[in-house]
Amino acid sequence: MNHPPGRIDVHHHLIPPAFVNAMRSRGRDEVAGAKLPHWTPEMSIKNMDAHGIATAILSLSAPGVNLGGPLQARDLARACNEFAADAIERHPGRFGSFAVLPMPFTEHACREAVHALDVLNADGIVLLGSTDGHFLGDTRFDELMAELDQREAVVFVHPNMHKTSTELALSTPGFLVEFLCDTTRAATNLIFSGTLEKYPRIRWILAHAGGFLPYIAWRLSLANGIPEMAIKAPRGALHYIRSFYYDTALSPSPYAMAALRELVEPEHILFGSDYPFAPAVVTGMETRALEDLTVFDASTKAGIDRAHALALFPRFITVDTGGEAASANSVEKAFGRGVEAIAEKIRDR
Repeated sequence: MNHPPGRIDVHHHLIPPAFVNAMRSRGRDEVAGAKLPHWTPEMSIKNMDAHGIATAILSLSAPGVNLGGPLQARDLARACNEFAADAIERHPGRFGSFAVLPMPFTEHACREAVHALDVLNADGIVLLGSTDGHFLGDTRFDELMAELDQREAVVFVHPNMHKTSTELALSTPGFLVEFLCDTTRAATNLIFSGTLEKYPRIRWILAHAGGFLPYIAWRLSLANGIPEMAIKAPRGALHYIRSFYYDTALSPSPYAMAALRELVEPEHILFGSDYPFAPAVVTGMETRALEDLTVFDASTKAGIDRAHALALFPRFITVDTGGEAASANSVEKAFGRGVEAIAEKIRDR
């Protein structure tokens, strides 16, 4: 498929060597039931070029950097953020960065946020929905929220595996369902803890189309009639739900996108791929599914691809959107289309 160039991918993971080593030293090679993939910046660029992605904003996935206590988390976060900054410098225009923080250690997280945003010039911050059982919206993170609010930061919320999910002993890997629970719980807690009302200048992006949040939006609005909840969300639950941004990663179906179309302004829907945890063939399936949608008009699709993200990240306006995407080898493209078609048939069984 002749993918239009210029997409901005707000859900695109990096896997730095320091993170791989930290995981391996603890005998871990999976994230929520998915094997930790091999990754390099060059692999990302190859996949981006094949699918019309001009720029990818890199973020670390679960389980984050808390793999051995506060000091180890602090050092690993710094190593990952410096790795991202180096990739941005070596590949101008191709990458941005959501800096990872040593959560749930608020003091260290504040220091790293300031360094990442003010020194490394990160484009925003990535926070897991929960870390060690502490969800976003917990008052222990108020100091960090104040720092991010002061800087009008963009915060990308990525799910993690909460203890309650790991103890269910279901046969399905965590990334299929439990990840979505973590995002939904975190978003709901951000609303009803009063965090969104107290720190209104933070722009929040929810991974995977917000988990289940759009589907239960009306149900959550019933909390408007519960005084002890309504006082923390005085403008009504739907106002805060609509204030989130939502990416399309692993969610480009007409069902999920129709829900978002009815719930939020189009400008709050952003393209995401979830590469490399979602492999290259899935990026092709996602972009094709978005292109084939009938629930959005052409202008909205173009906005999802690029323009909506530019409102949050204006520095990418000057990035050349023709670039390398048009020069990808035609044989490789044809092979990719064949693999996509096979994968699509398996998915639709």
